[in-house]
Amino acid sequence: MTLRLKRGAAPRSWTVPRKGSKWILRPAPGPHPQERAVPLLLILRDVRHLVASAREARLLLRSDSVRVDGKVAHDLARGVGLMDTVSLAAPLDQHFRIVPDRRGKLVLVSIPSTEAAVKVARVRFKHAARGGKVEVTLHDGRNLLLPASTPYRVGDSLKIDLPGQKVLEHLPLKPGALAFVAGGSHVGELARVERIEVRNSPQPNLVHFKEGFSTVKEYVYVVGDQAPTITLAAGVDR
Repeated sequence: MTLRLKRGAAPRSWTVPRKGSKWILRPAPGPHPQERAVPLLLILRDVRHLVASAREARLLLRSDSVRVDGKVAHDLARGVGLMDTVSLAAPLDQHFRIVPDRRGKLVLVSIPSTEAAVKVARVRFKHAARGGKVEVTLHDGRNLLLPASTPYRVGDSLKIDLPGQKVLEHLPLKPGALAFVAGGSHVGELARVERIEVRNSPQPNLVHFKEGFSTVKEYVYVVGDQAPTITLAAGVDR
């Protein structure tokens, strides 16, 4: 697969100009689908304007100054997706989390340095493993091997340490939980869960909110109880 695509065919979630050079970098295969991931080069050059060219971006990465989810990044095509954190070392000393805004665009939200070491991830799959364990797969492709007594269920969120992946907090999907909507017509909104509708059909399960709307379960990320445990929008404190 080629590592470029036509600019006009770039996903609508990218905050890049539609006019300009004919070609644009395609995100490398990774944990996030292409329409929900932005190549690291575009973040550094086109979104944050920290570098003026791919050459300058490559030099910045070679200096080990850029970290994604706590790990040093060296690939300009590395796809950065939902809830991922990007950290820039001193003298820049900047930290961001990528989330969709109300238009569905993937944007970088400034976060304090302490938050760059944590992440909220949604449980996508859970299945039995050998040795009396269970394997939990998160939305960003991480796999956690945990004791069979682990209470985590599909749809719950886990607040994990980066890059060590230690579970810091369990955020269950239940009535009263505060959730972030990552897709659909209410993308980018925070809402309070009212009930979960399980459908005995090929149609996806729904989550209904006290604010008067509902969305498919896959779009719902529990982020706290009374208030978000992480920063999700500019000017909003934890």
